[in-house]
Amino acid sequence: MLLGLAGTLLPLRPLHSSPTLPGCVEVAPGLWVMPGRMEEASAENLDAIGNTGFVSGTEATAVIDPGGSFAHGQLLRQAILARGAPPIRYLVLTHMHPDHVMGAAAFADLQPEVIGHARLPEALAQRGSFYAAMLEREMGAAAAGSGALAPTRLVAGRAELDLGGRVLELRAHPPAHTDNDLSLHDRTTGTLWLSDLLFVDRIPALDGDLTGWLRVLAELQQEPAQRAIPGHGPPSVPWPEAAAPLQAYLAALRDGTRAAIAAGLDLAEAPERVATEAARSWQLAKHYHGRNVTAAYRQLEWE
Repeated sequence: MLLGLAGTLLPLRPLHSSPTLPGCVEVAPGLWVMPGRMEEASAENLDAIGNTGFVSGTEATAVIDPGGSFAHGQLLRQAILARGAPPIRYLVLTHMHPDHVMGAAAFADLQPEVIGHARLPEALAQRGSFYAAMLEREMGAAAAGSGALAPTRLVAGRAELDLGGRVLELRAHPPAHTDNDLSLHDRTTGTLWLSDLLFVDRIPALDGDLTGWLRVLAELQQEPAQRAIPGHGPPSVPWPEAAAPLQAYLAALRDGTRAAIAAGLDLAEAPERVATEAARSWQLAKHYHGRNVTAAYRQLEWE
């Protein structure tokens, strides 16, 4: 089943024009990342704003987040084919946000096993139509064919994907960035694929649980890994030190919001007053910091 605008069988077709996107980067042997752009979704960038990529073993390839649109997913699929990777058998959706799932339609005809958090189906059911309409509004005709694939395998705790000589460990997290976040650990190369549990340079977007996100980050920092792949930012970053700026921002958001509530600051005033200094160093802060404060206020006022 497809959510959004896509049909169930959409063949790969040549892209006659595409935005100037960075090519895939091999951040570790057999582990490739196609970096996203530090922009909002548009027809020009095909909603290719999040980091996507793939991991290959000797027998199978797993796509990790198929991109923000059908056209973006095609670019990723063509990059996989160009590198002679083994068959694409798995499609991992790390959470429900459109820049990570709406390119799934580009892989539908391969009938991969689609893997997501146990709470992902509910999230897609609630927001799938909205995301499709939003993408069409922001991208126009460039959004054609975009849509998420319904998960065929759900992860509630931990799971493994055997790619042949390489096992990916999947972990479903409690509410953090969203309420349906998955992370992956490739112990073969010491790589954590954290998707939007980790933002670098681009300001994070809070759509789950602020205090939960801080707890999840603290737990992940105990994972032995050499590098992490963020959902937005460079293709890879050193781990665990790369988590420090995100932790500092989220902590400032938490503490500032609590102080504002204690002082009786109205919700309408809070976005202009809370953690503004902490937000200043992040790209696209003007688009998301106010929303983050509002989400934090609504959560923390009930503590």
